[in-house]
Amino acid sequence: MNEPSLGAKLGAEALGTFGLVFGGCGSAVLAAKFLTDDGVQLGIGFVGVALAFGLTVLTGAYAFGHVSGGHFNPAVTIGLAVAKRFEWKGVLPYIVTQIVAGALAALVLYIIASGKSGFSASESGFASNGYGAHSPGGYGLGAALLTEIVLTAAFLYVILGATDDRAPKGFAPIAIGLALTLIHLISIPVTNTSVNPARSIAVAIFAGPAALSQVWLFIVAPIVGAAIAGASYAAITGAKPSAVDVGVANNPQVGTAKKG
Repeated sequence: MNEPSLGAKLGAEALGTFGLVFGGCGSAVLAAKFLTDDGVQLGIGFVGVALAFGLTVLTGAYAFGHVSGGHFNPAVTIGLAVAKRFEWKGVLPYIVTQIVAGALAALVLYIIASGKSGFSASESGFASNGYGAHSPGGYGLGAALLTEIVLTAAFLYVILGATDDRAPKGFAPIAIGLALTLIHLISIPVTNTSVNPARSIAVAIFAGPAALSQVWLFIVAPIVGAAIAGASYAAITGAKPSAVDVGVANNPQVGTAKKG
């Protein structure tokens, strides 16, 4: 199998991350709440937003995972590197690409949302993450921190397990997409769900000072959770990774690594 160039991998990561932020956050900003003139709610609500995030990852992984590994998330990239599924030399280029692509997606979403009279990114929250007064359900810093650490770790365990050489081939994106949907169903009321620093940074840029003042948590907690999963997956499951193929998020035990 010919190894894709670094440029191709970064291009795939950019497309996938753009799709995740635009699709997931776009569903929250544009479609979560939609009232008719009679006050009938036609919006997709929490369930629809959760599905939107899951579907963006599922479709993005199938579309681009064979090129870049389908990370679309700095925490995933770091967790895979800790698990020895990804070379550390690729971490910084991937993360920079993910953050820039996420910000571009948020910019496009902001331009679209601003087409409605009276729209304010800061007043609406613009799908940003938060705790305390900025948590959808009023949950405090401690609850938000624990939620993001635990759920990001859970997400990485699913990614590592679904892409393990011992797992059924070809189904990893389905498991990963459904896992992200479940994570959102659990945690939207707590933090508006991050588990992805690129997603959090992207919308915080436009949501204003309140979101930016709390974005640190949604950078630190996902990275901690991902590192915990990456460091412990092999010990828990008996995986024996060897040499890695950059960008391929699977357990390369036998020959050339193949996308799960």
